[in-house]
Amino acid sequence: MQPNKHLLVFLFVLLCGNAILSAQEDKVTPLPIKVANDSITAPLLPANILNDSTKVDSVSADTVPKKQPLLLDKIKYKATDYVKLSQKDNKIYLYNNAEIYYQDTELKAGVIVMDYVKNEVYAGRMKDSLGNYSQLPFFKQGDNEVRPDSIRFNFDTQKALIWNSRTEQQAGLGQLGSDAMKVYAQVTKKENDSVYFLNEGKLTTSKDTVDPDYYIRVRKAKFVPKKKIIAGYSNMYIVDVPTPIALPFAYFPLTTGRVAGILFPTFGNDPNRGYFIQNGGYYLPISDYVDLSLTGDFYTNGSYGFRGQSIYSKRYKFRGNINISYENLIQSQKGFDDYNRTSNYNIRISHTQDTKASPNSRFSASVNLGSSQYYTNSLNQVNRNNSQTNTFASSISYSKTFPAYPSVNTSLTLSHTQNSRTQTINMSLPTFQASMERIFPFAKRDGIKKGVIQNINFQYDANAQNSITTTEEDFFTSKMFDDARIGARHRIPISTNFKVAKYFSVSLSGSYEDIWTFETIRKSYDAEQETVVTDTIPGFDRFNRYNMGASIGTTIYGTWNFGEGKKIQALRHVMRPSVSYSYTPAFEQFYETYTDGDGDDVQYTPYETSLYGRPSLNRGSSINFSLQNTLEAKVRDRDSTATEPKKVSILSNLTLSTSYNFEADSLKLSPISLSGATEIIKNVPI
Repeated sequence: MQPNKHLLVFLFVLLCGNAILSAQEDKVTPLPIKVANDSITAPLLPANILNDSTKVDSVSADTVPKKQPLLLDKIKYKATDYVKLSQKDNKIYLYNNAEIYYQDTELKAGVIVMDYVKNEVYAGRMKDSLGNYSQLPFFKQGDNEVRPDSIRFNFDTQKALIWNSRTEQQAGLGQLGSDAMKVYAQVTKKENDSVYFLNEGKLTTSKDTVDPDYYIRVRKAKFVPKKKIIAGYSNMYIVDVPTPIALPFAYFPLTTGRVAGILFPTFGNDPNRGYFIQNGGYYLPISDYVDLSLTGDFYTNGSYGFRGQSIYSKRYKFRGNINISYENLIQSQKGFDDYNRTSNYNIRISHTQDTKASPNSRFSASVNLGSSQYYTNSLNQVNRNNSQTNTFASSISYSKTFPAYPSVNTSLTLSHTQNSRTQTINMSLPTFQASMERIFPFAKRDGIKKGVIQNINFQYDANAQNSITTTEEDFFTSKMFDDARIGARHRIPISTNFKVAKYFSVSLSGSYEDIWTFETIRKSYDAEQETVVTDTIPGFDRFNRYNMGASIGTTIYGTWNFGEGKKIQALRHVMRPSVSYSYTPAFEQFYETYTDGDGDDVQYTPYETSLYGRPSLNRGSSINFSLQNTLEAKVRDRDSTATEPKKVSILSNLTLSTSYNFEADSLKLSPISLSGATEIIKNVPI
């Protein structure tokens, strides 16, 4: 059973679907009737078929004009099996996939009978050998459609009688089966362009319009498009059973835009909580940019839930939505051992900014937080698809670029992850990042850079973070900040590159980091307790670290030519040997000692809780060797018309590497590693 979402619009659909018969009158001499695209040649109509047989009064004083036929255009028709003309009955019979086109009116059916004297058409279904009906009529006028069992329509007066009509509004072009409002009526009568009458109608949003699960039954109704619906006795039915929801008469004003109104609920039964009403409430369009839906659930055992949803949008600026849900669920009854009362909540926010709104700044948000068991315990039908969700994740970010040289990119992010199984919550409130573009201080900005000095460049980036780890029990309390860790890191990488002896490329690099922290630790040994005591000392402190490296490499080409007449015309072997060295000093100045129970001194760093790692106590000094190889072949193309040979990769990569650690106590030379890749099969690397 689907929720009935807009009663007013729903009733608007009821009769708006029958507004397909709009027309205009104009006294114009009719054109001859012709057959349109029919594989069976239709017989021509008598030349005088449209002439008025009434004799003209010879009294010259009579000023009443002669009535003219009202056909304004050609009528085109066709059918698959046959098109039969009966001059005795003044009718044309079309059978199997029959179609008629007149101005903006389109009619398709299994059987169509057209009276060319009265300018009337009748359309109905076909009955197959098994007694089943098929090819129901399809009537379309303008943008409106109707799918009845049968229809009678007059081209002159534009009046129609429709039996068992099924219509739909605000669903593209009337694709039945969507969530839009649908109308079923036993008899529909179009009186004129602005008045329509229904008899024995059903209004529903169910996909089945003939036998819906729920509907409003309207015995008689008058509909004025885009203005009002006036109905007689109306009654809400669920599974063809009338409910106490009824009105002796009803008046509904209609507008073309969004309107406030009641959101009809869905009904059901839960074995643990009794009968329920879900997703019933009220819809309020606050403005052209914002709306609000307030819905709720109620169970006969006392459980309930509330939800608020707001959708907002402004073209070329932003769009988003906010959903807040709260549920109070009761299990069993008071006095029983299994009685339980739980409260769940969920907050979801989504916001996106249009790229045209601001080229140098952007704001976005995706929030999903709440009770760990919200999706698992929720009984609302809309949450069933998320019942297996174990993780909640949120992110709110703002980024801005300062384009002036040197350009700087900044971002501020608030993030949240929540595990519903462990009920642990990790948050970053917030994380700040800033990075500056690469600067060459000794070279012109737009010139070619040569030599060691001109190629010297550096960057700058900063990162600051407030990290919080807590539990769901302490969430939104002061305890969640007890274990918060705050820190910042400044980093400046420097590098340069140059040529040596024309064929060797040399690069030098170094990096400096300055780490800030707002708490340190002090360790001591408690002889009485025979344990190490760690004290946390709040306050600002800092340490730094740096490293450097160098590398040299070259490229060696080897080519073997076998001749253009050979299948394999040439082989090319490319070798790229390189040697690199890296050095990281030991930062012993950032370490302290305490004496353990055995009287030994134990080193530790006060910066163990730093968000960006600790200073290294061990010095690093190593050299790395690498030899990269590629092997390609030039082969004659099988296509004799090709003018150029094909290049085939035999070995896309074959690398040998090893390293030597100067600071290792033993096994300073690491094992030689070999890795490779090839394409024996085209586009399938191995």
